[in-house]
Amino acid sequence: MKALQLTDQGGRSVEISNYAAPIPRTEALSAQSANIQSVSGATYTSQGYTTSLQAALDKSGL
Repeated sequence: MKALQLTDQGGRSVEISNYAAPIPRTEALSAQSANIQSVSGATYTSQGYTTSLQAALDKSGL
Protein backbone atom coordinates (compact mmCIF):
# COMPACT_ATOMS: atom_id res chain seq x y z
CA MET A 1 0.00 0.00 0.00
CA LYS A 2 1.31 3.45 -0.88
CA ALA A 3 1.56 5.88 1.99
CA LEU A 4 -0.47 9.04 2.05
CA GLN A 5 1.54 11.89 0.57
CA LEU A 6 1.21 15.08 2.56
CA THR A 7 1.84 18.56 1.32
CA ASP A 8 5.35 19.93 1.38
CA GLN A 9 4.32 23.46 0.38
CA GLY A 10 3.12 26.26 2.59
CA GLY A 11 4.58 26.57 6.06
CA ARG A 12 1.33 26.32 8.02
CA SER A 13 0.01 23.42 5.92
CA VAL A 14 3.21 21.46 6.44
CA GLU A 15 3.05 22.16 10.16
CA ILE A 16 -0.55 20.90 10.38
CA SER A 17 0.23 17.81 8.30
CA ASN A 18 3.26 16.92 10.38
CA TYR A 19 1.19 17.20 13.55
CA ALA A 20 -1.90 15.43 12.24
CA ALA A 21 -0.52 12.62 10.07
CA PRO A 22 0.39 10.12 12.79
CA ILE A 23 -2.91 10.47 14.65
CA PRO A 24 -5.36 8.90 12.16
CA ARG A 25 -2.89 6.10 11.43
CA THR A 26 -2.78 5.20 15.11
CA GLU A 27 -6.57 5.49 15.38
CA ALA A 28 -7.13 3.31 12.31
CA LEU A 29 -4.77 0.62 13.55
CA SER A 30 -6.52 0.62 16.91
CA ALA A 31 -10.02 0.56 15.36
CA GLN A 32 -9.01 -1.84 12.58
CA SER A 33 -11.16 0.22 10.21
CA ALA A 34 -11.45 3.60 8.52
CA ASN A 35 -14.22 4.58 10.93
CA ILE A 36 -12.11 7.01 12.98
CA GLN A 37 -12.41 10.50 14.43
CA SER A 38 -11.08 13.55 12.60
CA VAL A 39 -8.12 15.39 14.03
CA SER A 40 -9.23 18.75 15.39
CA GLY A 41 -7.69 21.54 13.32
CA ALA A 42 -6.75 19.18 10.50
CA THR A 43 -10.09 18.46 8.87
CA TYR A 44 -8.85 18.19 5.29
CA THR A 45 -5.91 16.00 6.25
CA SER A 46 -8.19 13.75 8.31
CA GLN A 47 -10.82 13.47 5.59
CA GLY A 48 -8.18 12.74 2.96
CA TYR A 49 -6.68 10.03 5.13
CA THR A 50 -9.97 8.29 5.89
CA THR A 51 -11.14 8.50 2.27
CA SER A 52 -7.84 7.07 1.03
CA LEU A 53 -7.82 4.35 3.67
CA GLN A 54 -11.40 3.31 2.92
CA ALA A 55 -10.64 3.16 -0.81
CA ALA A 56 -7.62 0.95 -0.14
CA LEU A 57 -9.66 -1.34 2.11
CA ASP A 58 -12.42 -1.56 -0.49
CA LYS A 59 -9.92 -2.41 -3.19
CA SER A 60 -8.29 -5.08 -1.08
CA GLY A 61 -11.63 -6.67 -0.25
CA LEU A 62 -11.21 -6.29 3.50
